[in-house]
Amino acid sequence: MRILILGAGKMGSFFTDILSFEHETAVYDINPQRLRFMYNCYRFTSLEELTDFKPELVINAATVKYTLDAFRQVLPVLPKDCIISDIASVKTGLKEFYDTCGFRYVSTHPMFGPTFANLDKLSTENAIIIKEGDHLGKIFFKDLYMRLGLNIFEYTFQEHDETVAYSLSIPFVSTFVFAAVMKHQDAPGTTFKRHMDIAKGVLSEDDYLLQEILFNPHTPGQVENIRTELNELLDIISRKDAEGMHVYLSKIREKIK
Repeated sequence: MRILILGAGKMGSFFTDILSFEHETAVYDINPQRLRFMYNCYRFTSLEELTDFKPELVINAATVKYTLDAFRQVLPVLPKDCIISDIASVKTGLKEFYDTCGFRYVSTHPMFGPTFANLDKLSTENAIIIKEGDHLGKIFFKDLYMRLGLNIFEYTFQEHDETVAYSLSIPFVSTFVFAAVMKHQDAPGTTFKRHMDIAKGVLSEDDYLLQEILFNPHTPGQVENIRTELNELLDIISRKDAEGMHVYLSKIREKIK
């Protein structure tokens, strides 16, 4: 299959690596500097090259801020039977775009990134395939993710956004609060250092990505839950309520079993 990958960033490079040995693969990026370390693939910087390549599948790996712009740029030069796809962690506006673009589509979300995941061992990582979309496109990604050892879940666009609000917004907001109260530590403990590593990884992500995840309409409810729990914990601490602390710790231990 002729596969075109849009964007030569972290995830674009990842998909190029795993697909280029079985498929005729090309990477398109308007910045030629980002293509320097892309191997075993065609490297394109102009739309004319895409016209000649005639991809059968497009994987949009542009950063979430430019996902729709990247699609709009290349759609005029794609064959009409081409399947277009995205791997965006934020699906805002994508369903409406797909419904009117005139192309078959498939939308997925590999719920890991090169920052934290061990890309050689993905059996503990997850991927979401959106139920709406082209049947053959979904089969392609299901087969790919199964071969990578990922745990696969199928959700609608709506269900995806609800899941992301829970699985990303809660740890992101908790990390932001941790980072916001930081001060220099001469002798940080192990737990502190682990939290700091997580904070540095999360805050290395693109500002627009973090913003869009937190601006998910389902996020405020999750953040409100955090505030409720903080208020309860602060009350227990302020009163030095040993029995209340025991009950609280027992409650949260049950939640992580």
